[in-house]
Amino acid sequence: MLHEELKRNWEKHPFKSLTMRRVIIFLFILCLVSGYSVAQKYNIVIKGGYVIDPKNNIDGLNDIAINDGKVVLVANEIDKKDGRQVVDASGLYVTPGLIDIHTHVFQGTNSDQQYMNGPSSITPDGFTFRVGVTTVVDAGCSGWRTFPVFKRQTIDRSQTRVLAFLNIVGEGMRGGPFEQNLKDMDAKVTGEFAKNNANDIVGIKLAHYEGHDWTPADRAEEAAKLAEIPVMIDFGMSNPPLSIEELFMKHLRPGDIFTHCFAQLTSSRECIVDTQKQKVKPFVWEAQKRGIVFDVGYGGISFTFSQAMAAIKDGFYPQTISTDLHIGSMNGAMKDMLTTMSKFLAMGMTLNSVINASTWSPARVINRKDLGSLSVGSEADIAILRVREGKFGLFDYSGIKIETNKKLECEMTIRAGKIVYDLNGIANPVILSKK
Repeated sequence: MLHEELKRNWEKHPFKSLTMRRVIIFLFILCLVSGYSVAQKYNIVIKGGYVIDPKNNIDGLNDIAINDGKVVLVANEIDKKDGRQVVDASGLYVTPGLIDIHTHVFQGTNSDQQYMNGPSSITPDGFTFRVGVTTVVDAGCSGWRTFPVFKRQTIDRSQTRVLAFLNIVGEGMRGGPFEQNLKDMDAKVTGEFAKNNANDIVGIKLAHYEGHDWTPADRAEEAAKLAEIPVMIDFGMSNPPLSIEELFMKHLRPGDIFTHCFAQLTSSRECIVDTQKQKVKPFVWEAQKRGIVFDVGYGGISFTFSQAMAAIKDGFYPQTISTDLHIGSMNGAMKDMLTTMSKFLAMGMTLNSVINASTWSPARVINRKDLGSLSVGSEADIAILRVREGKFGLFDYSGIKIETNKKLECEMTIRAGKIVYDLNGIANPVILSKK
């Protein structure tokens, strides 16, 4: 009798319908999923990678946890069950996101304007994440007069973090006579503009000046002093060349940046290496001790193995490795950030020193110590790199070629805690950030 009564009640029960049963099943699954999500502490857990973090002296196998866009834990072992997304970094190197402090990214369609809103510059996002770069610094494409367009057009629209050296020329790198115009090199206006836009502007840039004259360098210095930021100088288009010893010792301050440091353009730019003795010139050592920063700034014709190999062999290392990325250099000998870094590995720099010169060292040079490390609490900008083994040829524009059996390749890039590049699907589940 009891069984029959229960059966009759169930026949009349509203939950008997197919729709209601589906609702119950859905709610049950939702409860399970919600409970599982609560149990997962982190958005991303990177497992099994060899972590190199020069700022924090981390050099070994570690796991990394990321939550809400920040690095929240670096430890020997983090349970993969705690991550909503797990990255298998076994056999790979995990580093801070790479920082390229010499690029040209004020891309535009004005064919007569070169790097300033012109076709010689490139759009950053297409050429950064695939090589582990999360931060670029535009090297003087804009001046105070053209910077607002650059900010609206590129800085505010890019996933890549874009910072800038402000050109001492108000128009920026417009090319031709614009960059030779001393009347448009206003130190006070430039310095005050940089100071008022300190979130985006990290230095003052001087480049491409052809006169045998110290005035542009001194005005750049004046502007930089006013804004309390460094100068980056692309020095030496005058004929005869101006003295780099005088530049280092009488015009630049400690913390200022000498880019294209391994260039060999003997008709217009003095070299840092004595080509006969194959030794770095004594005053160059003194300048580095004094605090002058030597930056690679590879470019199209601004790097030669003849200078770099002699310097590295002599024990002289650049503080910062950068590309001078633009439409010409990326299709020439330079290629990209990782190819440039691979050349310094091949010349004898250790992997740790190459990573340092591409992460923490440039962060310090541009006075952005919030970048370039995997410190807990820092924004999660991370590169996961593979050292490929094989037979590779590396060459410069002058035709010198060296062979190496190791080359860096990017497996994954994480920007602000989101996976923005995954070469081989090493994340589980595979979820890429959408802008």
